[in-house]
Amino acid sequence: MRDSVSIGYRHIDTAHAYMNEVGVGEGIRSCGVPREELFITTKVAAEAKNYEAVTQSINESLAKMGLDYVDLLIIHSPQPWMEFREEYRYFEENKEVWKVMEDAYKTGQVKAIGLSNFLQDDIENILASCEIKPMVNQVLAHVSNTPFELIDFCQKNDILVEAYSPIAHGAVLDNTEVKVIADKYGVSVAQLCLRYAIQLGLVVIPKTANPDHMRNNAELDFTISDEDMETLKNMERIQDYGEHSFFPVFGGKL
Repeated sequence: MRDSVSIGYRHIDTAHAYMNEVGVGEGIRSCGVPREELFITTKVAAEAKNYEAVTQSINESLAKMGLDYVDLLIIHSPQPWMEFREEYRYFEENKEVWKVMEDAYKTGQVKAIGLSNFLQDDIENILASCEIKPMVNQVLAHVSNTPFELIDFCQKNDILVEAYSPIAHGAVLDNTEVKVIADKYGVSVAQLCLRYAIQLGLVVIPKTANPDHMRNNAELDFTISDEDMETLKNMERIQDYGEHSFFPVFGGKL
C-alpha cells in the first residue's frame, strides 16, 4: 500500500473477506499522505444479512483499520458466498442490510454506500424501498467478459460501476488478439484493458504488489479508437481464469 500511494494511487479497496484490513490501516497511518486525501473502500461481509451482523461487520472493519470512517462501504455480495447465484436471493435480508448502511451513512461512519456483485433485479429490490440510492455497484468486468446490460442499467440509474479484476485475473495477458491491439498503441495488454474499462465509464481497480506494474497501470494517457473498442467488446469470452477460476473464492465452495 505504501508503494501504491508513493506512485500516486489514492483509492484503496479492501474487504472483511480479504483479511487485510489491519494491514491497510497500518498503510494508511504510515504512507505519509493525510487520511483525508485517501479514498478507502471496504465491504460488509457477504454472510452478514441482518441488522446486528451488519453493524458488527462495520464496527469490526473500522476497528481493524483504526479509522473513524470509510469513504465507501459496499455489500460484498447479494448472497452469502456459499450460496452465491443460487435460487434463494435474499431480497428481504438485503433491504435490512441496506437500512443499516443508510444509518451508517447518516451518522458519518461511511461517506458513500454501494453494492458489489448485484444483478439488475438485486438492485431493483434495493431501489424499490431505499431512502438513499446505491452510489456504486462493483462487478467483474474486463475485456471478453463485460456485462453491458447491467452496466447500462446502473448508469441509467446514476450508479457508478466499478470494475474489479479488470485485467481478467491476468488471463487476458497472453491473448494474442488483445496483444495485437495493445501493440498498435504501444502499450501493455494490462494498460489496454484498463483504458478499455475507463472508456466504458467504469472505475477500475487493478491489483498488483509489483511497483513497476503499479506505475504501468497508472500510465493511461492514450485513447482506444471506436473501431478497436468494438473489437474488444466482442472478444471471445475467456473461460479459464486458472487458479482464480473457482468462484466465489471466499466461501471455500469449490
